[in-house]
Amino acid sequence: MAGKREEKLIAKNRRAFHDYEILETFEAGIELNGCEVRSLRDNNAQLTDTFALVRNGEAWLNNLHIAPFENGNIANVDPDRRRKLLLHKNQIRYLAEKTQEKGLAIVPLKMYFNDRNLVKVEIALARGKKLYDKRNSMKERDVKREIDRALKSRSR
Repeated sequence: MAGKREEKLIAKNRRAFHDYEILETFEAGIELNGCEVRSLRDNNAQLTDTFALVRNGEAWLNNLHIAPFENGNIANVDPDRRRKLLLHKNQIRYLAEKTQEKGLAIVPLKMYFNDRNLVKVEIALARGKKLYDKRNSMKERDVKREIDRALKSRSR
């Protein structure tokens, strides 16, 4: 049971898998306020159009929308503010070097509560897909679906 990971998914960035070719993934913590965490327990997060940048040796998550907690008070913060990602220094340096290359970006894939109820963000080093790459991946997905259908009907 030590290897089993329990995680409660908050938000998933499906568009990232369509628009980017995922090269490497990292798990990062995120710096949040109490009201933001309470809002995330209600699954009030939106990861579309979210990206990460490395500035001055720190990783920042931009355009992450966490809706204000409806039972919150005046302590609610701006829902679209920049949030700091918590990574090791060597990981930040590695990501900074890689993003200097042409065509590479840091995109979040999903946000979840881990087994210790900490909010984590799975980020990926990704390369943007061209239109023909998207067509190829859609074609592969359709072929796989047809094969699965044929195998399912054959096994009946």
